[in-house]
Formats: sequence, C-alpha cells, structure tokens
Amino acid sequence: MALLFTDLVGFSSWALSAGDSAVLELLRDVGAAVEDVITSHEGRIVKRLGDGLMATFLSAGGAVDAALDAQDAIQGIVVDGYTPRMRAGIHWGRPRKLGGDYLGVDVNVAARVAAAARGQQVLVSDALLAQIDRNDLRTGRAKRLRADGAPSGLRVISVSRA
Repeated sequence: MALLFTDLVGFSSWALSAGDSAVLELLRDVGAAVEDVITSHEGRIVKRLGDGLMATFLSAGGAVDAALDAQDAIQGIVVDGYTPRMRAGIHWGRPRKLGGDYLGVDVNVAARVAAAARGQQVLVSDALLAQIDRNDLRTGRAKRLRADGAPSGLRVISVSRA
C-alpha cells in the first residue's frame, strides 16, 4: 500500500507567535481541505499529527493524485499572515496493521521521505514511483535519501503535474 505523510513547513515557528485561536483556525481550514481530497481519492486517514497527517491508499497513483490535489486545495488559505506550504512524502510498502494504526519499517521510511521534502513538494520513494503511470507527471532527478531509519539504497524523486 501507499503511505502518505504530510506536514506544514514553518508551522511551529508561526504557531508560537500566532496563538491558539489562529492555530486552531488554520488547522481546521487545512484539515477540511486536505481530508476531503484524501477521501475523494479513496485514501484512509490513519492519524492526524499536529499540523500533518498519515494516510494509506491501496493505489499508488491515488496517493500521488491526493498529495498533489491537497497542495492545490490549501492554496488561498491564509490565517494571521501565514500561508501554509505543505510538504508530502509517499512510500510504497507492506506496513503491519495494529488496531487502527500501521507500524513497521515502511511507515518509518514514508515519514523520512516526507521529512526530506521541501515546502510545496511531493517526494516519493523509488518503490512508489515504480507502481505508477508517469505519463501525466513531471519527475525530478532521483536522489539517495540520507536519513536515519531509511535504507541506504533508497532513492527519492520529486513529482508534480506535467
């Protein structure tokens, strides 16, 4: 399955000065936009992680479409001078299900892929990219992911719409 992690770049620094009311408003607005997109692409939200989330998809292409559409969906959201910029990471693997959550190496790898992405970037593992039709995507150059908890040979690639 495809494992998607998202995160808002610069959120924590902004939140320190914005205060709880603005933070909650932003999280509600972003959450509504992103969660609708994920479910419309047949994804399942596993958990919310502060300013991000973890979702699963049975389709690798659905996960990529959801991540790209989620970035589009948050365009125009501005709260207290902060315009959210979302980064997303997606990995294809076989996580272990435990109750309503997923655990295992592939979950850790997906989180590392997301952490390596820049704002407004969707980064995917080479394992995920091998599962999709790239005709309607623009891909960046594959780079080795150097991160604790990631396999030494893992490569990541940025994707966007062609």
